[in-house]
Amino acid sequence: MIDIEFLINDLPDQDATRRFLSSLEKQHPADSVKLRKNDGLLSDVLTLASYSPLLATTLLQNPEYLWWLNRRRHSPAVRRKDELLEALGRFLLTNSQLDLHAQLARFRRRELLRIFLSDIRRLAEMAEITEDISNLADSILETALRRAEQDTTNRFGPPLVIDENGRKTAAEFCIVSLGKLGSRELNYSSDIDLLFLYSGDGETSGSGSRGSVTNREYFIKLSQTVVQLVGSQSGEGAAYRVDMRLRPHGGVGPLAISVDDAVRYYTGEARDWERQVLIRSRSSAGEVDVYKHFFDRIESAVFVDERTLQHQTDEIRDPQSAIRNALESVRLSKQIIDREQKPERGFNVKLGRGGVREIEFIAQALQLAYGGNDEWLRAPHTLISLSRLGDRGLITEIELTELFNAYEFLRHLEHILQMENGLQTHTVPDEPERRALVARRMRCEDVRGFDAEIEKHTGDVHRIFERVFGTGDVLHVAPPASAGGVASDIESTSLDVRSRPPADAGGTDLSDRSPGAALSFRDEYPVQLRDAIQKETDFRHRLGAFRRRWSELLDQIKTADINNTIDIREAKRAQTALAEASIETALDITRREMNRRFDTKLKTLPIGVMGLGKLGGGALDYGSDLDLALVYDGDKPLGSDVTHAEFYSRVGEVFVTTLSSMTRDGSIYRVDLRLRPYGKNGQSVCSASAFTEYMRETAAMWEWLAYVKIRGVAGDMNLARAVESSVREIIHARAARVDAAELANETRRVRSLLEKERAAVRRSKDIDIKYGPGGMLDVYFAMRYLQLRDNVPDRSNDRSTEFMLGELYRSGSLSPSHHETISAGYRFLSSLDHHL
Repeated sequence: MIDIEFLINDLPDQDATRRFLSSLEKQHPADSVKLRKNDGLLSDVLTLASYSPLLATTLLQNPEYLWWLNRRRHSPAVRRKDELLEALGRFLLTNSQLDLHAQLARFRRRELLRIFLSDIRRLAEMAEITEDISNLADSILETALRRAEQDTTNRFGPPLVIDENGRKTAAEFCIVSLGKLGSRELNYSSDIDLLFLYSGDGETSGSGSRGSVTNREYFIKLSQTVVQLVGSQSGEGAAYRVDMRLRPHGGVGPLAISVDDAVRYYTGEARDWERQVLIRSRSSAGEVDVYKHFFDRIESAVFVDERTLQHQTDEIRDPQSAIRNALESVRLSKQIIDREQKPERGFNVKLGRGGVREIEFIAQALQLAYGGNDEWLRAPHTLISLSRLGDRGLITEIELTELFNAYEFLRHLEHILQMENGLQTHTVPDEPERRALVARRMRCEDVRGFDAEIEKHTGDVHRIFERVFGTGDVLHVAPPASAGGVASDIESTSLDVRSRPPADAGGTDLSDRSPGAALSFRDEYPVQLRDAIQKETDFRHRLGAFRRRWSELLDQIKTADINNTIDIREAKRAQTALAEASIETALDITRREMNRRFDTKLKTLPIGVMGLGKLGGGALDYGSDLDLALVYDGDKPLGSDVTHAEFYSRVGEVFVTTLSSMTRDGSIYRVDLRLRPYGKNGQSVCSASAFTEYMRETAAMWEWLAYVKIRGVAGDMNLARAVESSVREIIHARAARVDAAELANETRRVRSLLEKERAAVRRSKDIDIKYGPGGMLDVYFAMRYLQLRDNVPDRSNDRSTEFMLGELYRSGSLSPSHHETISAGYRFLSSLDHHL
């Protein structure tokens, strides 16, 4: 059992943590005893209590959430909307004694336990956290809409429209999200800005209890019900604060509006800032085709292209004038916000100088200015749009990095502030004790370091804001300094950049490289990544340097791949080599951080990193997860009083955080440790002896299939290779002792289960080339089954699927016709998957 005081001493608010433990013991003694026996869950729960009194109270009020969290805390980083809808459906059935609006609020609070834990543990990137929060809002809106439709239709009958053939068809409805929800960047305590659209006017069928009404009346009543269900206060507050003020005509406009009326408004009388709002819009619930039909008709009013300019006056037709007008419109919007902001003590993370809003407005202004002729720039998500603006040369590489780092830091800070008590706050407190607590929660050494981080990031953002918007006379700022390669005067920026293909994101020119150069260059990956972090002196800056260099190296592979100077096989080998070098770099960063935290002096971490799945097979591809298992040498001393279990639990956390960091294009890698011994209930890092003992005595048959591809990939390679050899010998020996029919049935069962689980959360009718019948999983499972049945272990340096199929053919496990069929099918599916 882990030392509780050891856990508490590492947390930012030790007093709050002890109060929580005391309250739990008094109010729920049985749950308290059970919790103390689960080291991993105990650590997570104490961390939540230290960061969020709000969630500590939630757990005390609902102790059953402890065991729900235990099941969910190692789930994938982001839950999709369809998964959340299914979970919400189950939650409603088990809490049917509550009104729906209370159920929705309570479900949201429960899910925040899972999301915020990933946030403060840094187990997911910021884009994943905000996407998860946004998916949660979408699922609640969808559920509220379905109930509202049922009730409103029961009263008035279904709404109808006359189609182009004169037939009556059902009218459709869509909840359009704007702002942060529209771009999938929702905060924990954000309002949700909504627009309600319906497909057309007409009347309801009158088959309900209240007779017929116009579609306008029907959809307004429907919208009122949705707002009431989502926004009504319950004992735990409302699910969300719903803001409808961004709809056409604001507070005096109808709550729901037809697509035709909305199009007339946005292409006619809408003000510039209202059209700017639509940059970040999408369908959150209802019929997505209603939104698509609407946006297709108003997109040219949001992003003015050359065809639109041709029909305007000479003064407006000038492209440079259009750019200036777009920038001026956004700058005036920012000026209005600044004037309306009430004076407050402390820095406002959202609206303050150099805050999140300035980052968003930089992206939106340049999108408006250049997105008319370049549809690729019209991405609603702030980080994606900044990345694409960088690729077009509209912001420099240095500016892009600065904006990314600032966005990540400020959004984390915003989340820490909001989840303390669940309030919609953006203000960093001035009181010394409260500010020091926020600094600790942000993992800063002290308040001075915290203040320096704020000053650096906000200074970077505001400098770029000034550069983009000119001299800033309206905003009363000094003229900007050099923009570092991008003209500070926007008028001198050539419009030609809008028609250029995306630049190499890493700034590396491969045009003079010979075919296969990227493949030969892979031997340099370890040195390249090590040199990138060498000069950095703290954890945060090492992460930044690591992810920037990794992105450059991956872009070299992409460029060679696109230019056909390497084939698919070589591209996968290069990506595998890059992943292995990245794991080594992550171990080095982790070692330095652990030496700092625990005052150890380890020159290397005695850890072996085992690759499974595609990494184990040496055929990693774009977007692949890293399926890993981590083992340590329990005989090697640490040079500190800390126990091995305590030390390596922290190693696992820091290692995953390091390897899952945000880059300009997303995360470096998604790390999946769920195949470790005992799965989500096991330690993230296991001793080598316990690992092999588990495989010998406990591992289930389905785990044998997973571990067929085990390969030592990084760290202490003597340890890793010894574990690899032992595990391979164990699983093949165990497989030899079972009946082949039993092994076949279990293989078929696991394969079928994966397909069913996938189908349960996928509503699409698209063909799934991985999980669907005849997909790549069929190949993987057939191959591993035959390897175990006929004792054909991986031995050579080539462990790819295609090579192993050949080995099975040569050993007689596959007939010539079966080998030809399955190999040809796999080559096709693998190529299709790669290009997708």
